[in-house]
Amino acid sequence: MIAGIDHIVLTTRDLDRCLDFYTRVLGMRVERYGEGRIALAFGNHKFNVHPPGFDAGIKARTPTPGSLDLCFLADRPLDEVVAHLKAQKVEIEEGPIARTGARFPIRSVYVRDPDGNLIEISEKA
Repeated sequence: MIAGIDHIVLTTRDLDRCLDFYTRVLGMRVERYGEGRIALAFGNHKFNVHPPGFDAGIKARTPTPGSLDLCFLADRPLDEVVAHLKAQKVEIEEGPIARTGARFPIRSVYVRDPDGNLIEISEKA
């Protein structure tokens, strides 16, 4: 019945810090659309971003910054990702470590975004 994910909503307490992290550190692009809507795009995917005070109409019952645990597949070797994270002064909380992905074994590192969301960045092992 479900073929894939169209988008995910990221709730943030600080829009500027959020956009900086996802663009500078993770290489996503900011897209603005509709009436004041903001998204972070990467590959064929996007996060809609809901900053403080944004009224999306229908939304999660309790949208909470820092409640996501996301795993991304890197477009480059994990060693290059680690070097980039260090150059951006982003603390690696764990890894590289072997994990089980949705489709194949992965090797991952874990960091946190400015809201405290857990961000796992992986490569196929």
